[in-house]
Amino acid sequence: MVENTEKIEKMQKLIKEIEKHNYNYYVLDNPTISDSEYDKLYYSLVDLEQETGIILPNSPTQRVGDKVLDGFKKKEHIVNLYSLNKVRDFAGLEDWVNDMQREANGTDFAVEYKFDGLNLVIEYDKGLFVSAMTRGNGIIGEDVSSQVKTIKTVPLSINFKGRLLVQGEGMMTNKSFAEYNKTATEKLKNPRNAVAGAIRNLDVKETAKRKLDFFCYSILHCEGITFKSQQQMHDFLKENGFQTGNYFKICKNVQEIIHCINEVDVNKNKLDIMIDGMVIKINQVEPREKIGFTAKFPKWAIAYKFEAQEATTMLKEVVWQVGRSGRVTPIAQLEPVELAGATIKRATLNNIDDIHRKGVLTNSKVFVRRSNEVIPEIMGLAEKYDNSQAIEEPLLCPCCKSKLVKKGPLLFCENHLGCKEQVVDRITHFASREGFNIEGISEKTVSQLYDRLNLRTVSDIFKIKQDDLLKLDNFKEKKSKNIINSIENSKIIDFSRFIYSLGINEVGSKTAKDLAKSFKNLNNLLRAEKEEIIAIEDIGEVIAESIFNYFKDEGNLKEIDNLFENGVKIKELETITKNKNIEGKTFVLTGTLSRPRGDTEKLIESMGGKTSSSVSKNTDYVLAGENAGSKLVKAQELGIKIISENEFEQLINKE
Repeated sequence: MVENTEKIEKMQKLIKEIEKHNYNYYVLDNPTISDSEYDKLYYSLVDLEQETGIILPNSPTQRVGDKVLDGFKKKEHIVNLYSLNKVRDFAGLEDWVNDMQREANGTDFAVEYKFDGLNLVIEYDKGLFVSAMTRGNGIIGEDVSSQVKTIKTVPLSINFKGRLLVQGEGMMTNKSFAEYNKTATEKLKNPRNAVAGAIRNLDVKETAKRKLDFFCYSILHCEGITFKSQQQMHDFLKENGFQTGNYFKICKNVQEIIHCINEVDVNKNKLDIMIDGMVIKINQVEPREKIGFTAKFPKWAIAYKFEAQEATTMLKEVVWQVGRSGRVTPIAQLEPVELAGATIKRATLNNIDDIHRKGVLTNSKVFVRRSNEVIPEIMGLAEKYDNSQAIEEPLLCPCCKSKLVKKGPLLFCENHLGCKEQVVDRITHFASREGFNIEGISEKTVSQLYDRLNLRTVSDIFKIKQDDLLKLDNFKEKKSKNIINSIENSKIIDFSRFIYSLGINEVGSKTAKDLAKSFKNLNNLLRAEKEEIIAIEDIGEVIAESIFNYFKDEGNLKEIDNLFENGVKIKELETITKNKNIEGKTFVLTGTLSRPRGDTEKLIESMGGKTSSSVSKNTDYVLAGENAGSKLVKAQELGIKIISENEFEQLINKE
């Protein structure tokens, strides 16, 4: 009994906290925690209710929606609206699928995006738009007809002339979000929050400015028509001009459903809309009626939520970091937080304008997002406190204390040879595997070389003697000799790796390869006009400007000459022996191959082919080795030809 009393107290605390966050999100349009953190609170309450068998009268688990705002006319829904139950993992999904197969005596399933916006119900009659309502509490909603009529993807007239009720999601695309924030006095936090604010704005002109979208996924009532399946409903919606999203699949079993989920999960960050999972429904309508509903959910539908990509945490301080170009960038130091399978301690803030735009402060709670494997980014302020402080723009370089120069929103230290962080970063990049590939020249070693041997430029590497290295900490004869040998062996280098090693802003290994292939030798590249550089596929104006300016800088040209004077030689590009089966074809490599991936890419390029790091409709072949991952999945979905290494060899040798 005492144990139950303690659990009830925990439940009461959770309910209070969840209600606070519901109020912040739905009423104030000002979320203070991420969705993943909200879910943790919610499911903690669900678990306690299941353990005790007690559901308190004010539990949010018994409510479909949330508060209705007083500023709008309230209306009762013609059809009661339900939420979706969620599963937390594939094991839970499999259990649900097995239950549905048993209940329906065998069925297939419709799989669609779980849109992350604002739920809306729209009514039509005699082919014309009648009204639009928010979900509200599932029984009573808010009349937002004037606001929804500003959404251009909501048809004002449709082909069907009977009475129709459809349900969908009001959304703001990432593109519209970015465009709005360019000129907005008060910046929006994220597209999801922006939709709620727009639809609940009594000034319809302000709603229209946000250029919202509507994605339709359900028919609640259709006069005179009985649909047999979700597929039929989906087709009907499209025929009547509704936007439904670009993903709808019919699956026969849990394996196919999991394949769809994984396929979308690896590519969701490339979408122009925010989704936070997938919705799975029994496709056939007839067994749905037998299976029925709980008080809150349809039993025949479920949502699978993706692993969290956004969280909130404390921003402790901002450290300004100097890169190899001299650019000084703010890096946020965070209270560690688990996000998308990683512990996040640092995040980028881009520049001082970005900091001001997002309104973040030290000692404040901030939203952090992680996309793919890219460094996490702070999206905006979640909550500030009495001890929160504004972030000041530095006047002096944090490394060498030189006066910083501001170019637009960016800060630069122009003490290129006397700023240790710049020099160490530049030389480490130069000696990296993709560059001159000098083994033993690590960041730690370069730091010692800077302090002990006065190393200041990349060409200084080729002046180092073995006796010099013996003066460094933890350097014995064998280690020193190996580094000297590696330096000597690196002097003859491919043109593309030479370009990469220079550390030109925005030029990675792929762009370096494209430049080498297009210009053939350094003299051609030095003489190239900006228009010639832009003409290369995948090189835009910003990158072209960076490349062009680099080779017009006297200091850079002098350093290149110093490299040649110290014995560096660029290898002649190998003559391309074109192969009709490879020429003009684009290959993507994935998985573990028997030969180094770089060698295979070089072989393809030597025969007139191209390689790419990502699968798209323009890919001709995916060369798959062992343990191939998401690229293989996407290739299968797009119908791209997948070949093994043996098939690749056959393709090369085919007459």
